[in-house]
Amino acid sequence: MMTEALAGWPPPVLDPAGPAALSVTILAWALMIMAAGVLLVVVAALGLGLFGGQTWKRRLGHERLIWIAGLGFPVVVLSALLVWGLSLTSRLTPVSTGDEIRIRVTGEMWWFRVAYLDEDGRELFQSANEVRIPAGRPVVFELESADVVHSFWVPRLSGKLDMIPGRRNILRLQADEPGAYGGQCAEYCGGPHALMGFMVIAMPGEAYDQWFDREQQDRAPPTGALQSRGQAVFMENGCAACHAIRGTQAAGLAGPDLSTVGSRAMIGAGILDNNRGTLAGWVADSQTIKPGNRMPTYRNLSGEDLQAVAAYLEGLR
Repeated sequence: MMTEALAGWPPPVLDPAGPAALSVTILAWALMIMAAGVLLVVVAALGLGLFGGQTWKRRLGHERLIWIAGLGFPVVVLSALLVWGLSLTSRLTPVSTGDEIRIRVTGEMWWFRVAYLDEDGRELFQSANEVRIPAGRPVVFELESADVVHSFWVPRLSGKLDMIPGRRNILRLQADEPGAYGGQCAEYCGGPHALMGFMVIAMPGEAYDQWFDREQQDRAPPTGALQSRGQAVFMENGCAACHAIRGTQAAGLAGPDLSTVGSRAMIGAGILDNNRGTLAGWVADSQTIKPGNRMPTYRNLSGEDLQAVAAYLEGLR
């Protein structure tokens, strides 16, 4: 899963993998082709005006041509483009059928909180910076912000939609095939905005259902002396005040839920491969890796303690 997930980053923009992204891509190509055509016409007219003969210059300066090419043509073409574009993109926000999977994603400085909901909108469990969905099924995303304006954008699956404080926006998307699809915050939100990414992983339906049921269970106690020591270091250094781990006393709400952090493809909101070494480096000095993020450094921890914590986190799956 690691190699598959990393293949989705950075996200390609014009390679749709779902019906919502296909509409956006068609519109984007139409606009680019039209822009190129207008540029060619303008350049040709400029060339004739500068280097053409007197006959061409008189024709280009004729009042009728100016009215037709300068006013009539843009009004007709842009009006037609507006009607076509609205009809094409109207499919991006269809009426909900009520049986879609519901996921709430909250933008925070500078990461994404992911909450999986039941049919009544109650939260079942959380993750961070990685969203798992079943392939071939529509998913309704409830998009919110906890601080400033962010934006949720998975280029291969949908257009972008802003996440606004005090407001809940709804986005429906679907991945046609299993795979990994990179996403990015597409609205400048200060600080390390450019380092605020996430991953959408589409799984086969049966595999997703099994994963969904497993995620709701408490995490098993650590096995082995190293992981047990890592859990103790985690608790003793105040990590549980910000992070939650299901089945333990860690119930913090300020930071990402770490119940299954070991199974995620990336950490740091999409900027580091997830392995024991990067986990230890992130705990030790995340500010050097991602300046401005809200996790403090833990330079007080010895190398042995860091390795123990990293082993514990790596085992949370």
